[in-house]
Amino acid sequence: MALLTEEVGELARIIARVYGEQSAKPGEELNLADEMADVLFVLMCLANQTGVDLEQALEKNLQKKTKRDSNRHKQNPKLKD
Repeated sequence: MALLTEEVGELARIIARVYGEQSAKPGEELNLADEMADVLFVLMCLANQTGVDLEQALEKNLQKKTKRDSNRHKQNPKLKD
């Protein structure tokens, strides 16, 4: 769990520098895809260690969100076009 938290922190740092108001340090590598992959890898390891079928859990979760949120953002003017 500590490793997952560390990786999410590294991802958050890059997002803050690329999309937020923070600026990168000279020579700092900002590889968003690599940090996302690190988070996913650690999460998959945790799923394997705890016996969670992550694919099945994701499918079930997506079905839940699709049903729950099917009309949620249709009237949001920020998402037009």
